[in-house]
Amino acid sequence: MTISNITPPATIGFIGLGNMGYPMAKLLAAAGYKLCVSDLNAEAVKKFCAETGALASTRLSDLGQQSRVVITMLPDGKAVRKVLMEPDGVVSTLQKGAILIDMSSSSPVDTRVLAQELKIKGFEMIDAPVSGGVVKAVSGGLAIMAGGDSAAIAACQSLLEKMGKVFATGGCGSGHAMKAINNFLSATTLAITSEAVIAGEKFGLDPKVMVDIINASTGRSNSSEHKFPTFVLPRKFTSGFYLCLMAKDLRFAKALVDSVQESNIFVDAISKLYDDAEAKLGPMADNIDIHRYLEHLAAKE
Repeated sequence: MTISNITPPATIGFIGLGNMGYPMAKLLAAAGYKLCVSDLNAEAVKKFCAETGALASTRLSDLGQQSRVVITMLPDGKAVRKVLMEPDGVVSTLQKGAILIDMSSSSPVDTRVLAQELKIKGFEMIDAPVSGGVVKAVSGGLAIMAGGDSAAIAACQSLLEKMGKVFATGGCGSGHAMKAINNFLSATTLAITSEAVIAGEKFGLDPKVMVDIINASTGRSNSSEHKFPTFVLPRKFTSGFYLCLMAKDLRFAKALVDSVQESNIFVDAISKLYDDAEAKLGPMADNIDIHRYLEHLAAKE
């Protein structure tokens, strides 16, 4: 299949101007792409258009009609399916040959189903979730895990590279599978580092000294090197990634592991931990608040 490269000033539909989507879309506008944007938050849309000159779309069908590529950056795959496939949704008026890119964290199993439905309609879908948080969304340093047709990914390579480094992961659903696996590891290292530091502090060790030693030793991880110095030790807990989203990604990871009948000892335990923390702290708590939740459990012992 031959697909022409998507280069400026092609029109890109961008749905979802949240903590991550807003700076990602802003990078595309700065690169010279024309943007047509949509979000349930009308103020975010108004602000974005004022800053970038993008067009606001109140009807998803209008956005689809104008766009060469449509990017979704939404809470989950159910929201993505809704905006794409509802009767007056994006797909109802999508241009022939347009490409759909879901950069949300969605279920890899559900993504395969949706991609097949879209292919029957004549559209290629790339699942391209990201990792790196708000800081890297602003700087254009995200890790982008792209699954789908290789020609479609190649056509969108320069577009995606405006937002970060692209890693081709394989067929449809593989990007979302990789994101779920990555976030399982990220959540696990944060939780186990928290448990270790809390235990050490109760014994009498200084948390900062502990983290410094861990980061010079074999127990180091992104959690100890970045999350603890930036958010945990200064008691800020403001990474910008909600606890409910991490818990959701862990449920995706659990479903993935279950679907391939692999050992699930750790993913079950970590998924339950984050589900319990969300129930206790509320969905809008920061994912770093897992440390405070573990402190709460330790205080009860």
